[in-house]
Amino acid sequence: MPNPYTLTDIELDALLTDDAPWGDATSWGLGISTLPGRMHFHARHAQVVCGSEEAARMGVLRGLEIKGEVVPSGTVVEPGTPLLSFTGRAADLHRVWKPAQTLMEYAGGIASATAELLAAARRGNPLVRVACTRKHHPGSKSLSVKAILCGGAAPHRLSISDTLLVFAEHRAFLGDLQPAQLIARLKQAWPERQVVVEVASADEAARWMHAGADVIQLEKCAPEIIRQVVTRAGTGRCQIAVAGGVTPDNAQAYAATGAQILVSSAPYQGAPRDVAVTMEAIPPCPPPLTPALS
Repeated sequence: MPNPYTLTDIELDALLTDDAPWGDATSWGLGISTLPGRMHFHARHAQVVCGSEEAARMGVLRGLEIKGEVVPSGTVVEPGTPLLSFTGRAADLHRVWKPAQTLMEYAGGIASATAELLAAARRGNPLVRVACTRKHHPGSKSLSVKAILCGGAAPHRLSISDTLLVFAEHRAFLGDLQPAQLIARLKQAWPERQVVVEVASADEAARWMHAGADVIQLEKCAPEIIRQVVTRAGTGRCQIAVAGGVTPDNAQAYAATGAQILVSSAPYQGAPRDVAVTMEAIPPCPPPLTPALS
């Protein structure tokens, strides 16, 4: 999937400042800070690229010049594919190097894991959709959501402020309120939003479908149970989502039940996809006799 958005300069500057709050001490100590050089990023492994726009912007924020094309986020690449190149001062190249590389590796890992999960699911049902939860690493929401979008999934919930998902933990506070009354209360308060109800059995699913839920989310149910619920839902408007432990190993079986949505946190655990970085001096570059401030 193509790049959906780019992180803000404030977010990127924070990453750069965290890694080099007072410049590159090594470059200053060696006296090479102002010498010109080039830096190249290549995919070491096959992957779905993610974060290349952010890496490019990091360079610009630190005075580097982008050379050539930047491979867009969402692009599937083979090992060795050039992703991004810069020219600039040695100290600035070193200040951008690790923050940009690490961002691309982690984002690429999530995007690639998302694509793998989606591919597994669509072997069971070509029309199934994958939605990823908000159980990303704390503080990483902007990048994590971008990565799952680039991998072909959708956010399950961007926040609890914009979605209606009724858990058993909500229902514990509602006493004898009946399912139809609960649905009506939510529809009255939020008339334009779908009501999703999480359940743990086929009988619960039937009650909430009858009450008017828009989506039934089955938590940690076996494929046989999900298939029963899908059959009961028929061609009605209620959609069936599967949640709880959905991984590439079982996504095909879950998708084959006919459920329309698979909900997963697994992509956030995807291993980073290595991005190789090489750097070279632009000749001629005799080293200065005294350290230059970075």
